[in-house]
Amino acid sequence: MGFDIDQSKVDKLRAGQSYIKHIDAATLGDLVEKNRFEPTADMSRLSEADCIIICVQTPLNESRDPDLSYIDSTSKTIAKALRPGQLIVLESTTYPTTTRSHVLPVLEATGLACGRDFFLAFSPEREDPGNPQFQAASIPKIVGGFDDNSLDVACALYAQAIVKVIPVSSLEVAEACKILENTYRAVNIALVNELKILYDRIGIDVWEVIEAAKTKPFGFHAFYPGPGLGGHCIPVDPFYLSWLARKYGEQTRFIELAGEVNAHMPQYVINRLSEFLNDQSKPIKGSRIAILGVAYKKDVDDPRESPSFELLKSLLERGAIATYNDPHIPLLPRMRHYPRMPAMESQELTAEYLSSQDCVLIATDHSAYDYDFIVEHSPFVLDVRNATKTVTRGREKIRKA
Repeated sequence: MGFDIDQSKVDKLRAGQSYIKHIDAATLGDLVEKNRFEPTADMSRLSEADCIIICVQTPLNESRDPDLSYIDSTSKTIAKALRPGQLIVLESTTYPTTTRSHVLPVLEATGLACGRDFFLAFSPEREDPGNPQFQAASIPKIVGGFDDNSLDVACALYAQAIVKVIPVSSLEVAEACKILENTYRAVNIALVNELKILYDRIGIDVWEVIEAAKTKPFGFHAFYPGPGLGGHCIPVDPFYLSWLARKYGEQTRFIELAGEVNAHMPQYVINRLSEFLNDQSKPIKGSRIAILGVAYKKDVDDPRESPSFELLKSLLERGAIATYNDPHIPLLPRMRHYPRMPAMESQELTAEYLSSQDCVLIATDHSAYDYDFIVEHSPFVLDVRNATKTVTRGREKIRKA
């Protein structure tokens, strides 16, 4: 069963329609038709489930503190239907101690005892959207339980669907594992972003440097620079850890510095764009700028925390005539951090559209883009993803950022 408070999503799922690009609609429709998957907004039916997996969002608030309101409200909803024998698993990324301090007390307030009447576990989501090499079933699953009984029950559940289940000693270890994974990425992306700025300044192509470095068969893992961080995990999760550190009177200087570097990258791109236009005797104000890609990474339809929104916001504030194209996002969705962003729709990527721009800014390197065509018909191209690396004609029109 699939539970959601958004009735429109439930209706789409019941009709066999997928609103997430990498979830196949045909497979979904077949499951619904065969009564193997039932979407509903009726939360009283939670008592029917033997296992309830919580997959709600865990954003940051305006002061970059964890917003656990979705976990709290979902826990209260589950508590109303909780019955003996059920397994509750939290998969939402959060800081260590959340399951024990937020979910457990709400469930035990029903009078049922965890480990005896019901079971509780944490198992972090591991997914790489847009990467066909890794599907949920093939990615090892970390599981931490409230007690041995909870751990055994949760491992038995996931073992039915996941290639390998890895039990750990506690809820907190499982929670900390996911935060470490995403902080590792955030810090290393910040490192290459910072090096990109330095190497640009001294005339070295950072992309070529990375390609050379990754030939080393040990001790190096390639990370790539970009216009900033996007997605629902990497820009958010490390700040959960830095918030927890402050709570315990400690500092996480690497995390804070990485956050500063990555948050600065959209402004760096705008500065490079300004320099690029200035070489053509043009200001940003009044220039036509096309942003290619508003998804946070290539080949996905997810715009959450995408740096393209910050780029669009900055361009519009500077008086540019900014538009976008994204084959995966036909309409620019409303984002809570950008309430004043005007309604936009993806422009058709024609030769006429490209040639009418003062600069085409490649923000997301979707595989669907024909970069030879883009460079051929654009007067100037600012490439922040090294997407045009194989383009041979018109390279004098390309700048990197």
